[in-house]
Amino acid sequence: MSIEQRLNELRIRLPEVGDPLGNYVHAKRTGDLLYLSGKGPPNGAGGAVPRGKLGAGISVEEGYRHARQVGLVLIAAMRDALGGDLDRVEDVVKVLGMVNAAPDFEDHPQVVNGCSDLFVEVFAERGRHARSAVGVGSLPGGIPLEIEVIVAVR
Repeated sequence: MSIEQRLNELRIRLPEVGDPLGNYVHAKRTGDLLYLSGKGPPNGAGGAVPRGKLGAGISVEEGYRHARQVGLVLIAAMRDALGGDLDRVEDVVKVLGMVNAAPDFEDHPQVVNGCSDLFVEVFAERGRHARSAVGVGSLPGGIPLEIEVIVAVR
């Protein structure tokens, strides 16, 4: 089954990836590795960008949902970088999840699982990856998390 068929089976529609917000690119390929720039959650209901800190107004469950949404944006960026062909993804190699968290928050891995679980749902074993989930004091625009990915491609 192709990845596009899998997305259809899961009833997943990938978001559009807008223009970068600065002098950088969404993805950079070198050899067989595709480096994806960090992404935050897409606009939510009413067009507002989610803002806030985990452990200070945003629950682990809400953070998990945001991380899943970020994963969808990252898959869309992969698709764009690979000329529309997600079957060129050999492996999701590394995920770095940065969680905007209150100082006493300790559940960073459970939040970033939203993205990790999505990658396994979509790419099966090719979606399993090495990962870091870290807490940070702030993120651009006050977003609750940012995730970047390295992918092996053909």
